[in-house]
Amino acid sequence: MEKTNIRAYTQKELAEILVQHGEKAFRAKQIWQWLWQKGVTNFDDMRNLSKETRERLASLFTLQTGTLTHRQESSDGTTKLGFTLPDGNLIEAVLIPSRDKATACVSSQVGCKLKCSFCATGGLGFTRNLLPEEIYDQVVAVKRLAEERGTSLSNIVFMGMGEPLLNYDNVLQAIDRITGNDGLGMSPSRLTLSTSGIVEGIRRLADDNVRFNLAISLHSAINATRDKIMPINKAYPLPELAEAIKYFVDKTGTRPTFEYLLLKGVNDSLEDAKALALFCRQFPVKINIIEYNEVDNAPYRHSPDANRDQFVRFLESKNIVVNVRRSKGKDIDAACGQLANKNK
Repeated sequence: MEKTNIRAYTQKELAEILVQHGEKAFRAKQIWQWLWQKGVTNFDDMRNLSKETRERLASLFTLQTGTLTHRQESSDGTTKLGFTLPDGNLIEAVLIPSRDKATACVSSQVGCKLKCSFCATGGLGFTRNLLPEEIYDQVVAVKRLAEERGTSLSNIVFMGMGEPLLNYDNVLQAIDRITGNDGLGMSPSRLTLSTSGIVEGIRRLADDNVRFNLAISLHSAINATRDKIMPINKAYPLPELAEAIKYFVDKTGTRPTFEYLLLKGVNDSLEDAKALALFCRQFPVKINIIEYNEVDNAPYRHSPDANRDQFVRFLESKNIVVNVRRSKGKDIDAACGQLANKNK
């Protein structure tokens, strides 16, 4: 009999399989706790199970996980973790420190198919979607690293490799394991999913009444500019994206965040700021202004401080909530837009 992935089953399905092989149904709950609360990746680590039960599990199921194959630490404490998956593919996650807490930036795909021109991951092309457990394992690894440093994991952002809404079912299942009481038990309010603007995915999130935060990688409120830097805009132009955001806000009551990467001479002028302010009049939003981190083979440059300050001042004059995000981990290619598996 071919072995199957034990983490692909619900607890109820697992109980049914165990009973068929002579085990008690309550064992499923114990196993589930080891898998999704404690994050073990070896049947022998399930210490409250008998040796016979552990051997039976090993004969029936696989319990595979990625192997930590590289780790880089920045001068600011940011740490990039690289994992080799069982099929040989590579993904990266990042621990971002802040005072006595930490944020996990996790990937949802191997590579990305959207080809945003400012993002190193887009240059990799797309290989495949990550499974729920491959997403969950990144969170567990960052959580353990934070705890080793004497801090706690306070936030999770889906801002690593890939477009989360193009891997909708697996990402939502991973989030369920991360936030569920029978999983890691993290509050959904501590989790942010970032999308480049997959309209049907945003509407689906609203229909599913998700309780986590939504961020939109906007980067321009002018269609012609966004077309050039984000090809996805040709499929989902700004008016269509705006309608999806309105739908999300109306259904969930949640205020999304716009991520806006300032690129010198591209989207950092006063006219760009005026277009953004006008776009933002349609719904309640916050804006994160992000520093550009230079990427190999990309033609862009960091926006001058004077441009940034003028941009921010104008938005604030329109009573828009604006935060300027300082990038961390630039010296190890772990900052926003830099994940590209350079260590493979």
